[in-house]
Amino acid sequence: MDKQSAHPINGITLIALVITSSIGSGIFALSSDLANAASPGPAMIAWLVVGFGILMLALCLNNLLNKRPDLDGIFSYGKEGFGTFVGFISGWGYWMSAWLGNVAFATVFMSTLGYFFPTFKSGNNIPSIIVASLVVWALTFLVNRGIESAALMNTVITVCKLIPIFIFIIVALILFKGNTFTSQFWTNMQGQMSTGNLLNQIKNCLMVMMWVFVGIEGATIMSARAKSRSIAGRATIVGVIGLLVIYILASILPYGYLSREALATMKEPAMVYIFENMVGSWGGTFISIGLLISILGAWLSWTMLPAETLQSMSEQNLLPKFFGKKNRFGAPTTALVLTGVIVQLFLISLLFTNQAYIFAYSLCTASIVICYIFVAAYQVKYSWQNLAVKGNKWQLVIGLFALVFQIGAIILAGIQYLLICLIIYIPGIVFYMFARKNAVNRFLTKREWSATAVICAAAVATIFLLSNGIIHI
Repeated sequence: MDKQSAHPINGITLIALVITSSIGSGIFALSSDLANAASPGPAMIAWLVVGFGILMLALCLNNLLNKRPDLDGIFSYGKEGFGTFVGFISGWGYWMSAWLGNVAFATVFMSTLGYFFPTFKSGNNIPSIIVASLVVWALTFLVNRGIESAALMNTVITVCKLIPIFIFIIVALILFKGNTFTSQFWTNMQGQMSTGNLLNQIKNCLMVMMWVFVGIEGATIMSARAKSRSIAGRATIVGVIGLLVIYILASILPYGYLSREALATMKEPAMVYIFENMVGSWGGTFISIGLLISILGAWLSWTMLPAETLQSMSEQNLLPKFFGKKNRFGAPTTALVLTGVIVQLFLISLLFTNQAYIFAYSLCTASIVICYIFVAAYQVKYSWQNLAVKGNKWQLVIGLFALVFQIGAIILAGIQYLLICLIIYIPGIVFYMFARKNAVNRFLTKREWSATAVICAAAVATIFLLSNGIIHI
């Protein structure tokens, strides 16, 4: 089946894909994660900063989908603007982020099952790994039966998982107490307030907030299957605005019900136990069921997106052709199975760590920011080259804002995770070399060899820094 399906995905389904790809596990832990990072005042400022930066990225995606409908896949902007090697770096980073996100989902999914079945409470013991593995391969099988049918199921899941979140927000509004909300509005845990402390609290929010927006590019990745590229672009913007409203309400309102200290020490996932505190024991059960549905929806989306990326990269000679092999349903079987195997191996490794969820989502966020940076950079380059065209001056400004935000945020919030990503790039570069050998009869250009040397040197240095405890994860 050709990539342009006989049954194209409509705008509502794409909006649902944006929302459900982003709303996974993060929103249910957001209250306690933010309370650990900041008081309500700094947290609200951080939401303004992150919301603005993410909206700029969404506008870049919308503009590029309309101006360059010929480009297929989010990594293609890096390739078109800065060469095949950058296209590979962008695409491999996106693929990496997707399967790491699946690992994060698996961890929270099992710990949420632990609310009903205590044997799964830790989320990373042997029973948890076995059940999570079964879910991984069940979703892989589902997507392997056809991308479009999975996307339609995703729309249904979106509606189901938003219901408990909206009810939580309504109850939080009813129980909101202004004096509780303002009692520690600016200060840190020790009741101290200073400019340095304020900036530090805002910085602490960045990685938490950026994680919950990972997935907004879902409509872009699936745009080739949409009724039109412009529909995919609008779906991205509408989806981001909807996400901003939901995230801000769900994370800020609890500051008006419990103190910051109480929120920060709440068991995870925090929304389960906050709602249980609000309405009684049935509340924990209600939110837990919503969380399980939510994770399954995001997990389904993120099973589709990485496979679609590997397929597109193989079609553009950034990876060997076998990555793009499709079955009779038009699904990229090889890419799906390979991604499933990688997730399976990483799930087994969770038996040996107590920080599985934080590590997985932080590395996921850092790797996808690499891709976002090249999207913004291409927006800047394309707008500059076409400055005489009406509207492109504004698009240039939008691209600059998005670029500065993404670079600044990752440097401030997660540079150590960005360094760790370089280690995972090394096997990908080997695949890239063989793809280029088949396509243009040479492994790498001189510039690509130089870039590879820098990446390998930085990866070796990162391993040294990790092993000596100089940087921590």
